Amino acid sequence: MSNLLIILFTVSEVILLIIVILFFLRLKKSETLLSGLQANQEGFIKRLQFNTQLENELVATFEQRQQELVNLNRELENKSVKLQKLVDLASEYCKSPQFMREIIIKGNRAGKSAIQLAKSTGLSLEEIELIIDQS
Repeated sequence: MSNLLIILFTVSEVILLIIVILFFLRLKKSETLLSGLQANQEGFIKRLQFNTQLENELVATFEQRQQELVNLNRELENKSVKLQKLVDLASEYCKSPQFMREIIIKGNRAGKSAIQLAKSTGLSLEEIELIIDQS
C-alpha cells in the first residue's frame, strides 16, 4: 500500500511538474507576445506623434495661407475700386465733346469717311459732318 501511495504521489508530482512546465512555457509565450505588442505600441505612438506634428504644421500653414488669401482679397478689392474709378474717369473723358471732336478730326485726317466715324463714335452723320466742317 505504501508503495502504491508513493507511486501515486510520484505520478501526481510528475503530472504537476508537467503542468507547471506547460504553465511556464505558456507564460513565456505570453511575455514574448506582450513585449512584441509593447514594441509595436511604441512604434505606433511614435507614428501618432509624427502624424500629430505633421497635422499641426499643416493646420498652421493652412491658417497662414488663409490669412494671405484674405490679405490678397482685400488688396484685390482695393485695386478693383481704384480701377473702377479709372474706368469711370475714362468713360467720362471719352464722352466729353472735346475728346469726340479730336477723334473725329484725327479720323478724318486719317482718311476715314464720315459714315465710318459716325459708326465708331455713336454720333449722327450730321453731327460728324458739322464737326468736320468746323475744323
